[in-house]
Amino acid sequence: MAEIDSGDTAWILMSAALVMLMTPGLAFFYGGLVRRKNVLSTIMHSFFILGLVSVTWVLWGYTIAFGPDTGLGLFGGLDYLGFEGVSGEPGPYADTIPHLAFATFQGMFAIITPALITGAFAERKNFKAFVIFAVLWSTFVYAPIAHWVWGGGWLGELGILDFAGGTVVHLTSGISALVAALMIGRRLGVISPLTEPHNVTMTVLGAALLWFGWFGFNAGSALAADGVAALAFVTTNVAAAMAALTWVTVSWLHKGTPSVVGAAVGAIAGLVAITPAAGFVTPAAAILIGFGVALVCYAVAHVRVLLRVDDALDVFAVHGVGGAFGAVATGIFAVEVGLLAGNPGQVLVQLIGVAAAAGYAAVATAVIFLLINLFIRIRVPSDAEERGLDLAQHGEAAYGQA
Repeated sequence: MAEIDSGDTAWILMSAALVMLMTPGLAFFYGGLVRRKNVLSTIMHSFFILGLVSVTWVLWGYTIAFGPDTGLGLFGGLDYLGFEGVSGEPGPYADTIPHLAFATFQGMFAIITPALITGAFAERKNFKAFVIFAVLWSTFVYAPIAHWVWGGGWLGELGILDFAGGTVVHLTSGISALVAALMIGRRLGVISPLTEPHNVTMTVLGAALLWFGWFGFNAGSALAADGVAALAFVTTNVAAAMAALTWVTVSWLHKGTPSVVGAAVGAIAGLVAITPAAGFVTPAAAILIGFGVALVCYAVAHVRVLLRVDDALDVFAVHGVGGAFGAVATGIFAVEVGLLAGNPGQVLVQLIGVAAAAGYAAVATAVIFLLINLFIRIRVPSDAEERGLDLAQHGEAAYGQA
């Protein structure tokens, strides 16, 4: 009989709290990057999703993602509907922690993933349409892909490595963000898809909270307080550090100044890329991953500007590209099973997972956008956009009267 381990349980509950903190941290990170007139609406996206998906995850999200496979490898059955049968006893995914602790920990991943997408359509999306999008996307995109990889689905059976969500969380949100940005269109009055952040201090605070919370995100995914958790903790920190250093250096050489925003964004890119690899690679490999992803994401972010794609907060460049880079890097550097260990087949499996998750997320996101737009206008009217969504959508101002 499996027995609950108090140390493992305490670590997973603490990790769940750390991952929960990441969503308000994301709100600060995104809120500082937008213009003053849209800071509250941007923060509200993340904060509202924290409440919304917390409820839908209990009602139906968890069972779609982690219910017993229906035999198709695509989604779980309805055994855990409303957390039915999810108790304080060990569950099917971890022997030493309560099933409730595992389900709650996974719920925090389900919360932050759709919140990541909101950076792409910041400053122009109708709040009603946003709420419906968040419910539909978390139900029909996040939960099935989580099942494919972690819940006994076909990608897990194929042998994909995704320690903490490089494919499930970051790739899917980044690809969906690109589709959303293209479908909703560019912001009014923004000649270049590059605007000055209204509050860099807020963005750096958000990045720091995300970095802190990411220790729960990655090290918690070991599902035990053990050596694997320690490895994931170390690789997470060093990849973020190397990526931040690299991004600042590249931007310094490119633009002549060491960018503060670049340091924050670089750290996030490093955290994204190490997420699928955290418990599978050495600290030295994590440094290489952090270095490589900063170069790639920096380049993609600037190509995005040249192409005039208004992914307002570069969700695709950082999370989509960073998630894909990290997934492939995992196949290369994973100890014992990666390319450098003599197993080139793992890279192929990683590429299949990237292609499948990206393709499904892109198509499903487009369909969700089209369906919502049949009933509710996704984009706010032009006068509301010019006025700013804080006042037009929420009737409040972030800083009061000037």
